[in-house]
Formats: sequence, structure tokens, C-alpha cells
Amino acid sequence: MTIIGLDDTDSRERGMCTTYLATRLAEAVAADGGTVDRTLLIRLNPAVEHKTRGNAALAVHTDVDPERALDLAVAELEPLAEVDDPRTSPGVVVADDDPGAVPDAVAAFTRRAIRDLLEPTEALELLDESGYRHRGWAGGRGRIGALAAVGAYAALDEWTYEHIAYREFDRCGTARNVEAASVFEAAERAYPDAWDTVDRVEEQAVCVPNAPGPILYGIRGDDAGVVADLAGRIESEPVERSATFLTNQGTDGHLRDGGVGDLRDGRAYRVDGTVASDPETRRGGHVFFELRGPDGGGARIDCAAFEPTKRFRDHVRSLRVGDDLTVCGEVGDGTLKLEKFAVRSLRRTEQTNPTCPACGRSMASAGRGQGYRCRDCGTAAPTADTVDLDRDLERGWYEVPPCARRHIAKPLIRGGFDAPIHPER
Repeated sequence: MTIIGLDDTDSRERGMCTTYLATRLAEAVAADGGTVDRTLLIRLNPAVEHKTRGNAALAVHTDVDPERALDLAVAELEPLAEVDDPRTSPGVVVADDDPGAVPDAVAAFTRRAIRDLLEPTEALELLDESGYRHRGWAGGRGRIGALAAVGAYAALDEWTYEHIAYREFDRCGTARNVEAASVFEAAERAYPDAWDTVDRVEEQAVCVPNAPGPILYGIRGDDAGVVADLAGRIESEPVERSATFLTNQGTDGHLRDGGVGDLRDGRAYRVDGTVASDPETRRGGHVFFELRGPDGGGARIDCAAFEPTKRFRDHVRSLRVGDDLTVCGEVGDGTLKLEKFAVRSLRRTEQTNPTCPACGRSMASAGRGQGYRCRDCGTAAPTADTVDLDRDLERGWYEVPPCARRHIAKPLIRGGFDAPIHPER
């Protein structure tokens, strides 16, 4: 078998899409007499500085001779890659390996690329050790992702699917013509086997991108037949070509377990802790609170639900000091950017100044260790009152809505969580 890895051919401003290049390459392989077993779409660490929105790398599994495979990949890449963008730095890697039996070091590199920040020198050293063919353009930083895509089939054990429809290429940069009603109707029919197609509360067809590239829409789910069938029910402008990818989207593969005092920027974590400050809504509508470690130590970190997470912020605003949580998200500038959280326990009571039985007014502190006294009546009380709290949260997992979900983040509706779920759709 031969594995062709591709990465970093697109641009935030100019468009293109590496999935489109991989689809074109798979067609070129077939036209050349080869067979394509599968095409992988691998989401890497979403915190990487140089990424475009989804940080995707692609792999094509084929039976074409490796030297011929490299020639075909170069022939497809060079006319399409947006190398005039200084942030675009394409790479191609070709491996003469069975996809499920690449060297352990390559599989380990894949897992690190999904969770860590890697340098091109690391990729180049491993490429030389493995004897893989490779090419780079404008520095060739994309060889990091291309090599990660090569190792993905051996490295990962949880897979989903995405069916992508591409518009006619000369339409790129113009407004997409997709009938929203057909998207919502098809999404309802396929849910929950296909997820994150629409956001019903925000009334958005989130499967239709805003970027200037060639993707018309992308349908994600747990079943290849379901996502393809859903796509076939959407009414839109002409579809030039389409492809179904095996992918690690919707798996939470980027999350690692961590402790509040051990978190580093540029990585994503799953962290247990206790709410240490009441949520505060700051300028721009962003909501912040402090989380401390469950051991009550001194380590703390700010957690944030940013404005694009929309109604998720209401769940965050409902937190109270003393609530025990598991939080998930990327750390940047010392702040954990929330993707989801689980309520492990809720504070159900709070201490308040006692009420004067004579006049009904709230008593004031009489001084440290001296209880409480009513300033009007002189009535005294030795301790504070304990009152029940009405809570808008329940135990279990809460998530950002589909309109704010990262490609690699796992929707609650997919299941496998360790507490009740409160999914968004």
C-alpha cells in the first residue's frame, strides 16, 4: 500500500481547501489506473498558530507506486495551493507502508500533532528516519500535518464520517446558494446519526461554511450512508464533485487530562476543579470565572465562555462558588476556553445574615465572632441563617451549541460520557 499525506494548501483570505485537493488527487489516482481504499480527514491541534479554521490534514490510501503517487500529488497541488499567502506552506509525504502498520514513531507523531505544538525539524528528522518521500513549498511546514495524516490510521481508534460537496470552482468567493429549508428538513430526518448540520436555536445551517473556498457544505455523522443520504436531500447550486471522508472529527481527540496547576498554553485539557469565583460578564459579552483545583490548593485558572458560544454562556452564568466541575477546552494566554463542562456537584445552600424576628429587617454583623444584631430593634442572633438556593443547572454535561463547536470536539449526542448529558442542537 501507499499513503499520500497532504497539508497546508489553503488560505484564510484566498480560499482553497486541502480536502478539495485530496478529492482531486483521489480522482487522479483512479484515472491513472490506481485504486483508492479510503481518504482520511484528520483534525490536528486546534491551537496551532498557523492553522486555517479547521487545521485539517489529509491522507489518501492507494495501491499506486510511491514514486508515481508523489508525481500525481505534486501535479495536483502546484496549480491549486495558495502559496502566495505568506501563511501557506504546503507539504506532501508519501509512505510505502500499510496504513495500519506504520512505524510506532510515526503513529506517536500523529497523536502528538493532535495534542501538542510541533516544529518542522521534528517532522523532517522522522521523515528521514522512515525513508518517506516528501516535498515542501514555501518552507514546507505542511509536512508536519502530512506526516501526521500518514500515521493516523494506525494511531487512532475512533472514527466518524464527513461527506463534503464542492461547488463549481469558478464560483469560489461568491455567495453560496443552498436552500436552508431543505437543510433543516434533511438534518431533522438524519439526527442523531448525523450531527452539527444545523443550529436550530440560532437558525443557522452550520454545515455551510462562510470561507471563500470550494466547499459548498459538509455533513458529519457516525454513518457513511447517513451523511451521504442527507447530503443528497439538500437543494443547492450545482455540486461539481463530492467525497466521503473517514475522520477523527467529533471525537475529543485533542483533549488530555490535566490538573489546574499544570496547564500549558497551546494545548487542550480535561480538568477537574471547583468554582472559585462567581461568573462575571465582561465587555463584549464574554463570561469568566476562576477554577481552583479539587484539593483546595493555591493553583487557579480563568475559564471563559466567549460571546460566539451564545446560549452556552447562560449555563456558565448559572455556576456558583463551590460547584464541582470537569471543564474541557484549549488553554491560551493562561485562560481555558470552554468547549464543554460537567457539573459533578452543585452548591445547594448559602449563608445569609439572619432576619430580625421583630421587624423583618436583615441583621448586621455585630463584629468578628460576635454574631448578628438588628440595628433598629437590638435583637441578636448567634449565627448566620442557611437558605436553600434555586439552581438552574443539573448534574451532567453541558456543551457549546453547534454554531460554536470545533470540528474535533465531541458532541454530547454521540454518547460515551460519564454523566447525564444536556445536548445542544
